[in-house]
Amino acid sequence: MRVILYMATTINGMIAKSDDDTNFVSNLEWKSFLSTIKGTGNMIIGRRTYHIMESKKEFSEMDDINIIVVTKNESLKTKNKNHFVVKSPKEALNLLEIQGFKEALVAGGGKLNASFMKNNLIDEIYIDIEPFVIGNGIKVFSDLNFENKLKLLNLKKLDKGLIQLHYKILK
Repeated sequence: MRVILYMATTINGMIAKSDDDTNFVSNLEWKSFLSTIKGTGNMIIGRRTYHIMESKKEFSEMDDINIIVVTKNESLKTKNKNHFVVKSPKEALNLLEIQGFKEALVAGGGKLNASFMKNNLIDEIYIDIEPFVIGNGIKVFSDLNFENKLKLLNLKKLDKGLIQLHYKILK
């Protein structure tokens, strides 16, 4: 299974402010993100990201998308028959494979992203960089001990000031 990490960030690698605010993400970025999700038909996210997404109007456009929430919180209840709760990144990928998916889209947050990277489960990374800086916030990858070498596959200008980097993880 091909596993893709897709994130919108500030130029200094933050995916949200400390209070989970992502208001720096442009409408164009949301459209690009939604298009990618619809292309894979699934999205793997952490519990905090799931709660944030529930409050976004764009979330209602994902009723037909399989959303896998990775959390150790066994009491989490989802509101849709296509939303599933699992305990680990490997369990999320196994569930998607059983469901017949050939690609998986990992979409945050920082702890989940780091967990996938630490376990060598990511094949490609798309980073959409918004022209914005946050001094204190949530990083793309939380502090776990891992390192990976990347190969740049593509650099695309999405809009004035908004660029997309596409990397392959070298394993």
